[in-house]
Amino acid sequence: MTKRQKLNEAIQRFGRSLLLPIAVMAPVGMILGLTGALVQSYMIEKLPFLGTPTLNTILISLRDIANVIFNNTPILFAMGVAYGVSKKEKGIAVFSSIISYLILNATINVWLIATGNLASAEEMAQVGQGMVLGIQTLRLDVLGGIISGLIAAILTDRYHDKELPVAFAFFSGKKFVPIVSIGVTIIVGLIVPFIWQYVTKALISMSSLILSGYIGVFLNIVMVRLLIPFGLHHVWSAMLRFTPAGGVYTIAGEEFVGVLPALNKILFDLGPSHEAWEMVPSLTRFMAQNQMLVTLFMIPAIGLAMYKTAYDKNKKFVKGIILTMVLTPFLGNVTEPMEFSFLFIAPLLYIWYVFLAASGAVVLAALKTGVGYIRGTIFDFAIFGLMYENTKWYNILIVGIPLAIITYFTFSWAIKKFNIPTPGREEDDIEYNALLQEKRYDEIAKIVIEALGGRQNIVNVENCVTRLRIDLKDMHIVDKERLKESGTSGIFFPAKNHIHIVFGPSVEFVKNAVDSALQGKVV
Repeated sequence: MTKRQKLNEAIQRFGRSLLLPIAVMAPVGMILGLTGALVQSYMIEKLPFLGTPTLNTILISLRDIANVIFNNTPILFAMGVAYGVSKKEKGIAVFSSIISYLILNATINVWLIATGNLASAEEMAQVGQGMVLGIQTLRLDVLGGIISGLIAAILTDRYHDKELPVAFAFFSGKKFVPIVSIGVTIIVGLIVPFIWQYVTKALISMSSLILSGYIGVFLNIVMVRLLIPFGLHHVWSAMLRFTPAGGVYTIAGEEFVGVLPALNKILFDLGPSHEAWEMVPSLTRFMAQNQMLVTLFMIPAIGLAMYKTAYDKNKKFVKGIILTMVLTPFLGNVTEPMEFSFLFIAPLLYIWYVFLAASGAVVLAALKTGVGYIRGTIFDFAIFGLMYENTKWYNILIVGIPLAIITYFTFSWAIKKFNIPTPGREEDDIEYNALLQEKRYDEIAKIVIEALGGRQNIVNVENCVTRLRIDLKDMHIVDKERLKESGTSGIFFPAKNHIHIVFGPSVEFVKNAVDSALQGKVV
């Protein structure tokens, strides 16, 4: 790999590492949303039984327990990044990330005291300081966790097999990683306060464009959807959610950095009756309400267009495939299987799709819609739209239905006009693959390994939410036709000797089967 390709792969690996904490936050956010809505005074007025002491106590307790996750998101990101970025000894990487996070905050605290910059309790929020695990430090928030996770991951890969002189042999190998992490983190912790002010200013200046009315809303959707093929959309979303690029908000006397912490405070703590609720549309314009237009309206419309334009002889075969690609985002928020079904064969159509999604997001923002959280499923629409007051959830329908109609007719026209080979439009009689539906992962793994040139040609196998990501010795011996027999919905090479194979939500089971096969005999 060239240096540029290695950098690109490192960035993609980092982007994937953000998925683990986000995957935890999403369902917990649903619990918070549900319990947060059910304990609001307006909800109890509508449904008096919610005010029953026992039930109310249970709901409040669930909300408070779930809220622990959001009060400690930096730790989640420290562990997630360490696990996702490290290639070796992931367990010790996670362990070292926690040590690094503690040392980082303690070192910054020492710096603040030594330089006379430690603020009083009343002034902490105004100067970007706060209490983290009992330590007064700079409010690096999620960025602090990411820094700690990266330190742990890098040092783990480099020193997990470090040999020391005999006198210190006990501290060799994996034990050496957390020790060296402490030293490196102390150095980083002394540097961070100097550069943090400049980083903050840069992100705030960037946010001036992102937060500048409808232009920023449009730009956000364009960036998210265009970065999906490269696996970098999580990095962009995390920047808006957790850094000053997404804005700095003062709510009820507290300062919140990024869109998500601010939205957490209003949704799960203050509620619709608080004056801060007026801020919700300015926050949700970057959140899941935009995704709902895609998952609940556009993708079903694309699926219908694909089915209607499929050749009659193939419709009975493609019905299940298309339905799966529609239900996956509708219920699970994963859009890539459908997007990859036309992205690489009709890139201009994908650009049109991005334009429609971004335009719909702008209209939602103009209508002051306040729906959503992280995910864009039908469940999130019900919880964060229907169950909260003053969300203007009906705007999702007002915008989504016309958007679905436009999407359906334009996709149907384009598929037929340019003879785009979407599922079901193959000229040859094809017996559609049922391996994934029947969960025959061992057979899929065998096909994948054979198609990639055998175990001897495979360097490393990983996966993200929907894709196998495999490093190869020689990409030229890959048998694409054989690979298609595995049931994949997309194959592409983002870099030399690196292949992505799309399997949708079942990818982790496919990856496990591939790992098991690679550990056995050569295929």
